[in-house]
Amino acid sequence: MAHLVKIGNSQGIRIPKPLIEQAHLEGKELELQVVKQGLLVTPKKGVREGWKEAIAATIDAQGAETLDQEWLDAPLSSDSDLEW
Repeated sequence: MAHLVKIGNSQGIRIPKPLIEQAHLEGKELELQVVKQGLLVTPKKGVREGWKEAIAATIDAQGAETLDQEWLDAPLSSDSDLEW
């Protein structure tokens, strides 16, 4: 169970170490978000954090994207050939 404690003119949350370890929050900057039933505490993620690993995992699982050589090798034409 977490407890509110007075810190100067503010209050802080004292979270038991087992909960911090279980949620992987130790040493991380946290984000707080008000939700319907209370307060959501999550570790702050950097911009694009984990994208490289996620893409590598997807490529490993599904294979590299195949290229459509027919379209890549097609000659360029002008828009005037198109019917609008």
